[in-house]
Amino acid sequence: MSLILTAAEILKVLDMDLALAAAREAFLAYGEGRVNMPPKAYLSLAQGDFRAMYGEIFLPEAHVCGLKWVNVHPGNPQVGLPTVMAKILLNDPETGREWADMDGTHITNYRTGAAGGLAAAVLSRPDSRRLGVIGAGAQARTQIAAVLKVRPIEEVIICDCALARARSLVEETAAAYPVKVTLAPTPQETAQAADILVTATPSMAPLVSREWVRPGTHINAIGADAPGKQELDPAVLAAAKIVVDDWAQARHSGEINVPLSRGELRPEQVYGSLGEVVAGKKPGRERPEEITVFDSTGLIIQDLALGWEVYRRARAQGWGEEKDFLGLSS
Repeated sequence: MSLILTAAEILKVLDMDLALAAAREAFLAYGEGRVNMPPKAYLSLAQGDFRAMYGEIFLPEAHVCGLKWVNVHPGNPQVGLPTVMAKILLNDPETGREWADMDGTHITNYRTGAAGGLAAAVLSRPDSRRLGVIGAGAQARTQIAAVLKVRPIEEVIICDCALARARSLVEETAAAYPVKVTLAPTPQETAQAADILVTATPSMAPLVSREWVRPGTHINAIGADAPGKQELDPAVLAAAKIVVDDWAQARHSGEINVPLSRGELRPEQVYGSLGEVVAGKKPGRERPEEITVFDSTGLIIQDLALGWEVYRRARAQGWGEEKDFLGLSS
């Protein structure tokens, strides 16, 4: 039997605390070598792309395999659809039996936000008070939610080229959290004010210049998740401690992909992976004045760790519909 979970049912059990705990387990497993994760495969289309992500993870209480089929279509909001939509399958590695068939849209948003929160917890200054966000889409919301869980943020500064979208997020954030929320007209003003900076756009050209980034800043570079995308001036990366989620994916489609291909960044300038930091194999932030960058491409192990916890909660609370796709129970 497979448990079918819709987006509405998933939202009944999903929250950022669960996502942060699952992110830590996923990256700890990565750092300890308890994962099997081929690089994601891309299907490029005229208006966007699809990605197939699949892998295996050994969690403390489960051994899980799974697949995610996810799209990125930047023009979707203009037709009333999310930019990113996904489906996740969870399977028993021992038999191949399917455990769950679930919407993956909110899990994708939460697990990406949680990875940013985890990175901020180990790479940003503990006294970080100002969070700058460039890009006011769905991912901005979960990045804000996660970072506010791990750092004593007093002010959130929001910038987006679509002013109406930025204003909407300003109002939403001010209503949801007890922090000051400011609308910034330009990426420069956002970056210059931030202790922690999130870039979450589909940009194909740098949005953040080196001279705007103050010593001690931590950056979650979220938007570059396909070849040719970049949000940071390569000089920012050259001056920073760069932590990737996965080397193979990051060099192909992360923030470092363009500077590496152009010779503006050398492979040895990449410090390590978030999993290595979480597992204690490498230190995170070592000095208050360090600039740190987390290059997030999104890993299937994040989806599997959070998907498994959502599945367990949903079953325990009686959400979803059991389906016998194979007809084995008849």
